[in-house]
Amino acid sequence: MSSYTVTCPKCQHNFEPTDAIREEVEKELRGKMTDWQKKKEEETNALLAAQKLTLENELTEKLKKEVGAQYDQKIKWLEQNETAMSKQVKEFQEKELAFLKQVQEIQAKEAALELELQRKLVQERELLKAQIQKEELERGSLKEQEHLLKVKELEKQLEDQRKLAEEMKRKAEQGSMQMQGEVQELLLEELLKNSFPFDAIVEVGKGVRGADCIQVVRNNVGQEAGKIIYESKRTTAFAQEWIEKLKADMRSQGADIAILVTQAFPKDMDRFGEKEGIYICSYQEVKSVALLLRNALLKLFEAKKSQLNKGDKMSFLYDYLTSNEFNEQWKAIGEGFRQMRHSIQKERDAMEKLWKAREKQLEKVLLNAMHIKGSIEGIAGADAINLNLIEDDSAPSLENE
Repeated sequence: MSSYTVTCPKCQHNFEPTDAIREEVEKELRGKMTDWQKKKEEETNALLAAQKLTLENELTEKLKKEVGAQYDQKIKWLEQNETAMSKQVKEFQEKELAFLKQVQEIQAKEAALELELQRKLVQERELLKAQIQKEELERGSLKEQEHLLKVKELEKQLEDQRKLAEEMKRKAEQGSMQMQGEVQELLLEELLKNSFPFDAIVEVGKGVRGADCIQVVRNNVGQEAGKIIYESKRTTAFAQEWIEKLKADMRSQGADIAILVTQAFPKDMDRFGEKEGIYICSYQEVKSVALLLRNALLKLFEAKKSQLNKGDKMSFLYDYLTSNEFNEQWKAIGEGFRQMRHSIQKERDAMEKLWKAREKQLEKVLLNAMHIKGSIEGIAGADAINLNLIEDDSAPSLENE
């Protein structure tokens, strides 16, 4: 049992509460406690809200005062700066205007000075011209001779320079022509080697008397058939001494043919030809010319070769014609000829007999046909039926028979 007692507020009587009363009292107390807590919370929240509002108002006022002060300072600073900038701009414009005025003044002074200078130059030029004319008139007679001497001296110097230039040009062209000629010699040798691989192409060294190169012509079995010498020239003018030199080279080197390959032709030639026993052609024609002359050498060599030992060959031919071998072979040929002729004659006789027999048969057929034709014409008339055996007009008909 609990020792807890409750005092009645009216009668001041103490008694122990029962469980039901206790629960009811506790429930009532809890309700009051809850209400009191709610009330306290509401009062606290209201107090906090009022304090918050007051604090916000105070902060807002404080911020307004601070921001307003800063804004006023900035406005004041901007106004001060604007005034200073306007003053500076105005000063700058004034300085620019003063500078432009100075520039205009300087340009005007320069123009006036230029005009004055031009006038003075014209005056000085006229004075100098008049003075020069005066001096020239005074010293004209003396200077005329000196001038003529100087002109002659200059003409002589120019003539000497011209001759020197022509000499240098001639030497340069000579060196260039010599180099081009050497190149053409090498090309000519290479062309001959490639075109005639079985021939011997011999180069004649520099400083050695003779032609530029020698072609030793050989036949199919390697026998030497002759020699062709070549002289290569590449200049702008033809020289007659080239032909005389090449003739001498032919005699000294034992050549059969000489070919002059040149860029410039004699006056009476404009292409390949022969002059005083020397064949003259251009580099473009040399291959064809060499081929023709080489073939001529080979034919001449074969002709000479066939003439060698001609007497011995005739003796061999006579011995063969009088030998028994030739006699027997000729007899066999004659016997075969006679047999063939006899056979042909026999065939001809047999065919003539056959032809005669056939002619008789044909005459018999034509005779019988003529009788039939006459009988039919007697019955039907001559124009009723065409009984010609041969359509050709040139062939005989039954009527003609």
